Amino acid sequence: MLKNIDLTREIAKPEYKRLKSEADLKLAALQRQSKTLGIPIIVVFEGWSASGKGTMINQMILPLDPRGFNVYSSRDPTNEDAFYPFLRRFWNRTPTRGRLAIFDRSWNRRVVADRVRGLVTGKQLQQAFDDIRSFERQLCDEGVVIVKCFLHISKSEQKRRFDALRKNPATAWRVTKEDLWQHRRYSEYLRAAEEMLTETDADYAPWTVVEAHDRRFATLKIFGTVINALERAVAKAEQKIEAPAPRPYEPIAAENIFKTTALEHVDLSKSVTPDDYAARLKKAQTALRELEHEIYLRRVPVVIAYEGWDAAGKGGNIRRLTQNLDPRGYEVVSVAAPNDIEKAHHYLWRFWAQMPKAGHITIFDRTWYGRVLVERVEGFCTETQWRRAYREINGMEQHLVHFGAVVLKFWLHIDPEEQLRRFREREGMPHKQWKITEEDWRNREKIEQYREAVEEMLHRTSTPFAPWTIVESNCKRYARVKVLETVCQALRKRVG
Repeated sequence: MLKNIDLTREIAKPEYKRLKSEADLKLAALQRQSKTLGIPIIVVFEGWSASGKGTMINQMILPLDPRGFNVYSSRDPTNEDAFYPFLRRFWNRTPTRGRLAIFDRSWNRRVVADRVRGLVTGKQLQQAFDDIRSFERQLCDEGVVIVKCFLHISKSEQKRRFDALRKNPATAWRVTKEDLWQHRRYSEYLRAAEEMLTETDADYAPWTVVEAHDRRFATLKIFGTVINALERAVAKAEQKIEAPAPRPYEPIAAENIFKTTALEHVDLSKSVTPDDYAARLKKAQTALRELEHEIYLRRVPVVIAYEGWDAAGKGGNIRRLTQNLDPRGYEVVSVAAPNDIEKAHHYLWRFWAQMPKAGHITIFDRTWYGRVLVERVEGFCTETQWRRAYREINGMEQHLVHFGAVVLKFWLHIDPEEQLRRFREREGMPHKQWKITEEDWRNREKIEQYREAVEEMLHRTSTPFAPWTIVESNCKRYARVKVLETVCQALRKRVG
């Protein structure tokens, strides 16, 4: 791909001035329209050292309103970044609706620079490509415009620019040891860059290779690429007919005997005696405390996700899970409705910010599965959005597992009769009345719709790398020891 590109392309100065002036006005106008329409934009600059990325970024932001964009220089991850999946720091920098994020180098360093250094090889490399494709598709599906430019220069041109920079004491510092190392291994970087462009080029986030020997030509090509992408996005947004609020999803009334079910045959009569419960609980809590120390030493991150029916006992279950743990090694995240800032991002954004660092445990009391449960049933998102979420959630969990995380997901299951008994018990006990709300009763009225949503969630998101565990929870004691023992078993398997 890169070897056959004509790098001699150039444009005369008078023509450049005229076209650049027009492009500045167009880009500024498109920024204002994108803000009004709430279109988030990401522009990625990749390419060779000394290819002019900094100059191009500066040219692009000059006509823009500085209140509407952020520029990120993505170098090697910090020591703190290294404790998280490599895409997490980029998720944290994705723009809100109507804003622009410009990346001077990006997540693609993982499959180019890190690859040439030997830090990412074999299976890890393919996993990184999979994670990058999933990340970009998730953002684009949610309405983010991604423009990716690769600035290409020859090895001889790179050397000429390095020499010019090093001759001037004021600019010599800009040529780093890493730059010179890249130049000596130009052919290795070229092969890695070509594969990166091939593996991560997609209709929703295509690459544009920019011939960067002539900086005027490169500037206009980048402007043209960004302008074309934004014009398409603005036109699409303006032509979109004002859609009515999504209606709650209504399941098909007719029974389908071929439907896949996971809950129908769950044996909810399972229980343990008080004495057996006390012995198993103590044994599992002691083991988990030891395993918490082991995963910290081995830097294994652990994600534990709780979902289940209202009054299924998630709170009490979490208390027993954490009762004997070192509080410095875990965090419990209680998930509520998203706030205004969280709504302005991709719905997974707020969960990435809460993921555990290597060696720590994060326990989610309700999770990202709200998109395919409450948001689906209550009509808080469109059918297209919740159907797409199965793939997006699987992609996120797979990225966590690629990083080395243990992902455990528990569905706490009770029957409608037991739920009703617990609801009435809460209403009759002053110290538990705060646990029962009007929303709980409303959800119960839609139990068949929620059950269909749960069945489909379990079917579509129980994967080999992050399977669901259905916890029989009519007996709270049984549910507590089952979760504890399941967690211990998974962590023992992970640490060998």
